[in-house]
Amino acid sequence: MILDRFRLPGQVAVVTGAGRGIGAATAVALAEAGADVVIASRTAAQLEEVASRVFSAGRRAHVVPLDLADPAAAATLAAVAVEEFGRLDLVVNNVGGTYPRPLTETTPEFLEEAFRFNVSTAHALTVAAAPSLVKTGGSVVNISSIMGRVSGRGFVAYGTAKAALAHWTRLAAADLAPKVRVNAISVGSVATSALEIVVGNPELKEKMESATPLRRIGEAEDIAATVVFLASRAGGYITGKILEVDGGLQSPNLDLGLPDLS
Repeated sequence: MILDRFRLPGQVAVVTGAGRGIGAATAVALAEAGADVVIASRTAAQLEEVASRVFSAGRRAHVVPLDLADPAAAATLAAVAVEEFGRLDLVVNNVGGTYPRPLTETTPEFLEEAFRFNVSTAHALTVAAAPSLVKTGGSVVNISSIMGRVSGRGFVAYGTAKAALAHWTRLAAADLAPKVRVNAISVGSVATSALEIVVGNPELKEKMESATPLRRIGEAEDIAATVVFLASRAGGYITGKILEVDGGLQSPNLDLGLPDLS
């Protein structure tokens, strides 16, 4: 049956930034599709809650509280997966993010920090995982952003880092083909803790929804479902691609209101 292609029976995944939001939804979705998961983020309590949801789906979860801003620390997750579960089939580089900041207040250090958190961490973990992924014919899914392909004030660090992650995806796909597939998701506005200030403000929420062609803010499960698709046999003929899961956006749907320079 065609739906069998979306299953991940007996596979093992590493999901970074899995304590909440997109990472948590992805870990649970992968478990529901049949995978065991190594989940990592800074906050152990959040990870334990996600692990309980994975167990409820009938799969195993291994919790790793870790500072994922350190690429070397992130790289250790590949060995953890093999040690705990005996294999590694999927890496989901979800951790990332950077606070908005005007261009003139974006120091080189801030830009480099954004790059390290959004790109270097994904690179380090993927390189460490590559030998195992080659053995299993696995895949990598990176979480990029619409801000990596459109322009908006205040996002020079975040947008640059996510654009770099998107092109890193294409380059890594070429290097790792044909054994390992590498894809990314360009995410639009999703109702996670990062958007709490918007979702909790009816006026701001309505502005964002009206500026989105599908007239709603995305849900974490929208992204999680796309991860399952890309990781499964259903997406088995896709590599080096950036899937835009953003409600149809062609420009930012949130204006930070930064003034012209004077």
